[in-house]
Amino acid sequence: MKIRCKDQLVDLSIPKIVGILNLTPDSFYDGGRYNSHDRALKHVEKMLLEGADFIDVGATSTRPGAAINDAKTEEDNLFPFLELLTKHFPEAKFSIDTYHSSVAEGCILRGAVLINDISGGRMDPLMFETVGKYKVPYVLTHIQGTPADMQSNPSYNHATEEVQFYFSKKINDASEAGIDDIIIDPGFGFGKTLEHNYELLQNLALFHTHSCPVMVGVSRKSMIYKLLGNTPLEALNGSTVLHTVALLKGAHFLRVHDVKMAKECVLLLQALQ
Repeated sequence: MKIRCKDQLVDLSIPKIVGILNLTPDSFYDGGRYNSHDRALKHVEKMLLEGADFIDVGATSTRPGAAINDAKTEEDNLFPFLELLTKHFPEAKFSIDTYHSSVAEGCILRGAVLINDISGGRMDPLMFETVGKYKVPYVLTHIQGTPADMQSNPSYNHATEEVQFYFSKKINDASEAGIDDIIIDPGFGFGKTLEHNYELLQNLALFHTHSCPVMVGVSRKSMIYKLLGNTPLEALNGSTVLHTVALLKGAHFLRVHDVKMAKECVLLLQALQ
């Protein structure tokens, strides 16, 4: 399986590591840690040296309870950082974590090669059309509600079946809008209880029926630290365990805070195979 990032084909026979760069002051784990140019540059350099295949840059928090920011605020924050990052790391592949089509377009024009939309196109009706226009890969995430209310009362009759049905419809909509490379993400923590999250992870292999690459983002999330009774700061070991499970179930991408540890998971499992 391969995806096209501008003029390059990316072979997914070996899973890829997507390192997280949060530029926001209120992200659940590292909010405010990298929202200066100097600290962002150093962190991206570190993640690339540790083996990150993509850097996912976000300038608005999507943690539970986060307010929906306007596109202009996000653009003002994100564009200068992205221009700096692409200048210093011209060979790096930058993904953009946004649900605004104007932000996506501006970032693509500034060198981003992938759009990661936690809303699955629901929060901006122009998102599919915009991504299809520029022919970049698109991460289609499942979410119930919005970040502001998604964890208020998540409810499903059959979580796996409902998320599967969502992808069947949304993949078709995205394809009709001209998006050729669709990556699906079950959206761990986006409108799910602990039980829903672990059901989806247990059934992750079923999502390969859509013939799309699968991304998993569980790094340091509440499905780990709430179950273990600790904090995001203490959730690295749990993250590594679940990354290993996701890889064994065929995940093509891991979106992570801790690149070195996730890369080691990939290398060790590759050696076993």
